[in-house]
Order: sequence, then C-alpha cells, then structure tokens
Amino acid sequence: MHASSGAVPRVSVCMAAYNGSRHIAEQIDSILSELAPDDELIVVDDCSTDGTAQLVADIEDSRIRLIRAESNAGYVKTFERALSEARGEYVFLSDQDDIWIPGRVGLMIGALQNKGMVVSNCQHIEGDLGRFHEIRLRARDSGHTLRNILGVVVGYRLHWGCAMAFRRSMLEQVLPFPSHMTESHDQWIALVGIVNRSILYLETDTILHRLHGGNLTPSGIRSFRKILAARVAFLRNLLTATKRASSTRRAPASATAARP
Repeated sequence: MHASSGAVPRVSVCMAAYNGSRHIAEQIDSILSELAPDDELIVVDDCSTDGTAQLVADIEDSRIRLIRAESNAGYVKTFERALSEARGEYVFLSDQDDIWIPGRVGLMIGALQNKGMVVSNCQHIEGDLGRFHEIRLRARDSGHTLRNILGVVVGYRLHWGCAMAFRRSMLEQVLPFPSHMTESHDQWIALVGIVNRSILYLETDTILHRLHGGNLTPSGIRSFRKILAARVAFLRNLLTATKRASSTRRAPASATAARP
C-alpha cells in the first residue's frame, strides 16, 4: 500500500481490480492526470493471478492506495470494499480497463454542485456493440423519478458504474450493499440517487469504455430465469433504497426534537 499524504482528499476514485494487467496502467495514468495532489485512487485487488497488484504497487504515486484482498470475493464485494475506504467529498467509480477523457473530474464535480449523484454517457471502444451499449442517457430524463425507477427494474435505463460520481452524503445510503445482491452494483447505486430525487444525467461522454471478452455486461439476451431473478433483486433493492432515503430524511427532524 502506498503512503498517504495525510490530507483529506477532495476526490476518491474507487477501483475494483482482477487480472487487469493488460490495461490497468493506462487507466491509472488517465485517472491520475485528472486528480489533485491530495486526492486518492483506491485500488482493491481481488486476488489477481496475473501480477496486477504488483504492477499497481510499482507505480510511484502517493495518491494510490493499493489494498490486496485476502481471498477472492467477486467484483460486487470488491467495489463495496473500495467504496468503504473512500475518504473524499466526491466519490468516483472506476473499472480497471477504461480510459478517462480529459476534463472528466471537473465536469462531473460541476454537475454535483446541485445534485447528489451524476451519471454520464460512455464512448464504447474496441469491441462489438451489444444492445445494452446502445442505450444513452438523456439530461431531460434526470427528474423523471418514477420513470427512471421503472427503467432500472425493467432494464431500459442503464447506468454504467464507470460513468458515476456522487457526493459523500450519498455514500452513507449506498453502503452497505444489500446482502442479497450478487450483481449490478451500479444499478443499485443509481437507485439510491433516483429515490432521493438527486440524480443528474450528463449526455457528454466522459469515459472511453473498453469492450472485450472479460466485460461482465452481457452482449446478448439472458435466459428468462436470469432476467426474472435480476428484476426481483432490483425490486428488493428499490425497497432498501427507499427505506434508507426515508430514514435519512427523518434523521434531522429527530435530532432536532431531541435537543433540550
């Protein structure tokens, strides 16, 4: 683990890594060029077998915090751990094999001045586009709460985790991830922003999203059984997100009432 400067970072970038040695150095370089001296890039390596962790460890930059997992936990738990380590006011998610477009951090932080969460579009590169990759977010849909919730549950409003950023106040509701969740952490995070009515869609591409055989998003249609299981999980996530948002809204009133 690289040493930290001790200052509280403004931006925390949270990356889950696993066998990403082919592209991770290029991705890290694109991220670091966007960060200030006291910001942080948290890389949780999920027991890679291809030297990914050592490659990251060899990058001489104090902004990198490398955490080596003791056992392989899968990408959902790995992202959850990375987010739990974030110290910054603005939290960004990152895949290990994309490329950040210059100006991304400034653009997204600007969007977060009036909202708790922002999701941009991606420019998909290198691989063949599947039907999911053709879905684009539109700024005018940002405030359509019920429609956006339905879009997550049904599957026509796709939020790419690598294109997300949110304020620390949202992180308090994002974590912990629902215990039943085994996939689609990005859709869970989006639901938190949507039910809080504090999400903004940027039509700008801020990421070069690399497509290859290791990507987890399916390029084709899944079986009916898997689709049904995913929709049930999304509904459970919606219930959890709604409860957390409601509890957060009640907390200030309760605290005020308790004061002498």
